[in-house]
Amino acid sequence: MADSLILEVADFEVDVLTGIYSEETGKPQPLRISMTVKLKCADRYWPDTPLDASKNYMDLKFAASDGLPEGVHFKLIESVADHICETLMVQDDRIEAVTVKIVKLAIAEANEKIGITLTRERR
Repeated sequence: MADSLILEVADFEVDVLTGIYSEETGKPQPLRISMTVKLKCADRYWPDTPLDASKNYMDLKFAASDGLPEGVHFKLIESVADHICETLMVQDDRIEAVTVKIVKLAIAEANEKIGITLTRERR
């Protein structure tokens, strides 16, 4: 079994233009986004190992916030997740897989978590 490094950002909230119903369009909706990124692992991580041996966690957060195109309406949250995966894979060829979980907060009635999980692997 090969070593792997999984980076995570969990429960990050961001407002995104998304939805298909008339009451959803034209205004941002709050989404809760969690991401895991499988990264090629270094042989060892010593106390003085530089950051470039891993990946800055803020790159994950950027892909789910400022990395989303401003003013673009995503009909499906699946397309939001796909854009996040693509952004991360373009940034760093050491990324082997990205999993994005999105929960639509605005449609919850009893604190249930309604959403999707998308995993993309590098081809």
